[in-house]
Amino acid sequence: MRHQKSGRRFGRTSAHRRAMFRNMVTSLIEHERITTTEAKAKELRRHAEKTISKSLRLGDLLTKPREERSVEEQGRYVHALRMAGRMIRSREILHKLFRDVAPKLQGRPGGYTRLIKIGKRHGDAAPMAIVELVSRT
Repeated sequence: MRHQKSGRRFGRTSAHRRAMFRNMVTSLIEHERITTTEAKAKELRRHAEKTISKSLRLGDLLTKPREERSVEEQGRYVHALRMAGRMIRSREILHKLFRDVAPKLQGRPGGYTRLIKIGKRHGDAAPMAIVELVSRT
């Protein structure tokens, strides 16, 4: 019995599951919209929101030019980059998160992703969903 165990397993090992969600979060931030099964979409939301929150904790530092940041502020920025970098392995996508996505979501108290159910997949009738960033529209 799996009482009090959070998260879906998807029949994968923990390393495979972790890699899958890293790839999905990276793709979500890169394309700002991805299509997947409903179960994966619901689980992806947890990982994506945590990663986006790490970038939003910087507040006004996101809009401040690098040259104007103090040593302490630059340290906070680098720390946030490294923490988000645990989930997003691509440097370009990581910088896109901090440069483009986070400033659009600034001031929003959570709920950075939107889940849209789109029906069943033809091959196996798995329920499908679109996950997109709220800032996309």
